[in-house]
Amino acid sequence: MQSLWVAKTGLDAQQTRMSVVSNNLANVNTVGFKRGRAVFEDLLYQNLQQAGASTSQNTEDPTGLTIGAGVRIVSTEKNFNQGGRLDTGNSLDMMLEGRGFFQVLLPDGNEAYTRDGSFKVDSQGRLVTANGYEVQPAITIPDGVISLRVSRDGLVEASLAGQTTPSTIGTIQIADFINPSGLTPRGQNLYVESKASGTPQVGNPGINGLGEISQGALETSNVNVVEELVSMIETQRAYEMNSKSIAVADQMLQYINNNL
Repeated sequence: MQSLWVAKTGLDAQQTRMSVVSNNLANVNTVGFKRGRAVFEDLLYQNLQQAGASTSQNTEDPTGLTIGAGVRIVSTEKNFNQGGRLDTGNSLDMMLEGRGFFQVLLPDGNEAYTRDGSFKVDSQGRLVTANGYEVQPAITIPDGVISLRVSRDGLVEASLAGQTTPSTIGTIQIADFINPSGLTPRGQNLYVESKASGTPQVGNPGINGLGEISQGALETSNVNVVEELVSMIETQRAYEMNSKSIAVADQMLQYINNNL
């Protein structure tokens, strides 16, 4: 029976949606995390009677007769809406307010992009991510720094012992994409460029629509726990209904087998 296959596609799709919801909830406390959303599409239809076909010499079928083949997940789309603000008071923590991504250098020489601004300083004084990936453009914090200041437009200034005026040690630039949802997530709070995302458009914060930097704060996950719990319940009920469809189809087949 075709209904068995249709219900099976529904089970597969709801299982995938539950994985997406579970991942959202698991990352509710991940800095800079963006929630995902499963996007569904219906499968090809079996066209038994074409709409507009003649039903008599002077009449035509207004709707036709088609039978659907089920559903599938066509994509898992990232929602890049702004997350909340978490004030930390740490001078190395930076939050992007608006569009854009921090740029980091991967060990293989390629660049990746992140909304996670919880930066550290490595043994060579370089500004790096929690996994040791160097922020781009490279910024080195000199020895003897008393305080560090990052302006909203990305200018990094360090106050050194014995100096009356701060020294400029670099500028943090951010990258934006015409289609951020096309970026490929690779874990570790990082995204990499893809053909769908387009090429990065790099500039100083606050210019040409790019977001600004807020020092001493972090962007929290944009996951709404209540919405995800509702989605979880919807997914569970949809899964149960597809399971029920399989059970009913099995009972119909059993009746035919036993009585005909």
